[in-house]
Amino acid sequence: MINNDVLRSVRYALDLGDAKVVEIIKLAGRDLAQSDLASFLKKEDEEGFVECDDEVMLSFLDGLIIYKRGKMESRANQDNKPERLTNNTILKKLRVAFELKEEDMHKVLELAGFSVSKPELSALFRTKGHKNYRACGDQLLRNFLKGLTIRHRG
Repeated sequence: MINNDVLRSVRYALDLGDAKVVEIIKLAGRDLAQSDLASFLKKEDEEGFVECDDEVMLSFLDGLIIYKRGKMESRANQDNKPERLTNNTILKKLRVAFELKEEDMHKVLELAGFSVSKPELSALFRTKGHKNYRACGDQLLRNFLKGLTIRHRG
């Protein structure tokens, strides 16, 4: 799933204005102009569309966690190397930001008319390389975002 779709979906689900999204990204230590954000929010076929890169998306997701839950004390053993952005990473960060437990995740997916078993869901949060790891597909992430929208906007 492209980062622009995720950004648009979360922005819509939480009813965030452009200024608030820029503020959220700034919480993660990255400056972004509103004009750049406007380019990210355009559809692929619109003039002026710019693809949202992984660094901006990670900043948005990390900022969203800070915005929803507050700043966390950094741990001494925590490394700050950049992550490779995958659908699994996006799902994990959204789960943290919205403080969702396993049953909450199932409810959100059910709101979108999409169901997964407990083992399937837990496999999405395993470390890559674990024997039970499962990559999160675009369809599952899209339905999760749809369920979040229904949950927050009614």
